[in-house]
Amino acid sequence: MKPDTSSFSIAVAQLNFTVGDLTANADRIIRALEEARGLGADLLLTPELALSGYPPEDLLLRPDFYRACSREVARISAHTQGITLVLGHPEERHNWRYNAASVIRDGELVASYHKHLLPNYEVFDEERYFDRGLAACVFEMKGLKLGVNICADLWESGPAELARTDGAQVLLGLNASPYHMNKLQRRYEVLRDRVKDTGLPVIYCNMVGGQDELVFDGASFALDADGVLAYQAPSFEERIDLVHLRDGRWVSSEMAEVRPIEAEVYEALKIGVRDYLGKNRFPGAIIGLSGGIDSALTLAVAVDALGAERVRAVMMPSPYTAQMSLDDSREMVERLGVRYDEIAIAPAMETFSALLADQFRGLAADTTEENLQSRIRGMILMALSNKTGAIVLTTGNKSEMATGYATLYGDMAGGFAVLKDLYKTFVYRLANWRNSVSPVIPENIITRPPSAELKPDQKDQDSLPPYEVLDAIIEAYMERDESPREIVAQGFPEVEVRRTVAMLKRNEYKRRQSPVGIRVTQRGFGRDWRYPITSRYQDEF
Repeated sequence: MKPDTSSFSIAVAQLNFTVGDLTANADRIIRALEEARGLGADLLLTPELALSGYPPEDLLLRPDFYRACSREVARISAHTQGITLVLGHPEERHNWRYNAASVIRDGELVASYHKHLLPNYEVFDEERYFDRGLAACVFEMKGLKLGVNICADLWESGPAELARTDGAQVLLGLNASPYHMNKLQRRYEVLRDRVKDTGLPVIYCNMVGGQDELVFDGASFALDADGVLAYQAPSFEERIDLVHLRDGRWVSSEMAEVRPIEAEVYEALKIGVRDYLGKNRFPGAIIGLSGGIDSALTLAVAVDALGAERVRAVMMPSPYTAQMSLDDSREMVERLGVRYDEIAIAPAMETFSALLADQFRGLAADTTEENLQSRIRGMILMALSNKTGAIVLTTGNKSEMATGYATLYGDMAGGFAVLKDLYKTFVYRLANWRNSVSPVIPENIITRPPSAELKPDQKDQDSLPPYEVLDAIIEAYMERDESPREIVAQGFPEVEVRRTVAMLKRNEYKRRQSPVGIRVTQRGFGRDWRYPITSRYQDEF
């Protein structure tokens, strides 16, 4: 019998959930059900683990967490009159724990699905928490048979084909797929493989929002059985879209354009800052301005994410701070309209010099005195944070974190690292892109040579290879796991490769003590970088 899909429609709930806030998440799903009914939807599709938020991490080891989830599932179920809900949630059943999707209609459980493939790579650690499902889940609506898959089940062959074998004519995908650069194109490739293997149209509902270092971009979409893109939601927006299935093809009025990579990354940083502060209830942010590109971009992101009234900038000049740095900082805060304070650190430098004079007698000045300046600034920022409750946003980038070109307990002091996964070269790209929207960063900050300004006439390139070379070496070694020999074979100077790799390995102990930061590349210094601090492994040259 041919299914009647002339009026079959799915509401795609691309929503932002908070890990562990079960009552609020359930309330949001109930409101989504009401909205979907109002749109005339037959079915509401939620993201993976929508009820709990993603990833719940070790909350999933607590039996009481599953009991609380079960109570909220029951409460949500009472609101499914006249509509079908496909709900992502953690489930404990007979001492087995699952990443589950429940199909609920008119207050009754129609079908259940347990995720088959539990990723244990990159930022994922699901084998630690869940048991594997084995059975397909296919349920019927209006004569149409719908198969359910959860995230990784669509990234590899097996579960989708099992659903087709059980009679599925459409695949519904619940996802909590974190963002990184070029991720959307990769999703298209993978889902087209599943469409090719199964011959089935697929709809992909993804979570949106920030959770610690992860950012979820949403960007939900649908592919017809021939792989043609028929629906594309905008990225980084919370929304509910109605998508129809007519004669086996998706029909939607929403077809968002793909934005430039700089625009994508900037939105990822904004939502990461907004949700980290918002979900952790910080009243505002404090940023130490230096007159350099990193603190300028951090300030711009913070203001765009939070509003000027929740951001405070503090300039802490030393005797080595250039007048240009002061002038540019003053100009930028005036453009943005944030609170701005200048606190000179020369008196503190003199105090520390006197305190340590006996200890340092006969020893030449070196990076110790430079680092003291950074640590004085860190102390001031953290004192302001303690007094006001606002969080300090650190300004270090990925190039600096890789090489240790940052001061522990100094410029690394703070609660959230906005640029932690951005190479220095991309920091400049992002600053130029932001200025193309509206000129908030003074041009001098972008064009002048970068400097820590901790001693006279200091430049970053006195201590580091040129950033174009440095960033390419780090990316090859850290993100692609290429050996130094392979990197040198690509034409990079061996002396720079040796120096960069040595710095990267030597500074693992620093990175372990750095604040969490937003992940925007395929491999950041966080959940997906787990190198030993103590190691004598010698790389292949």
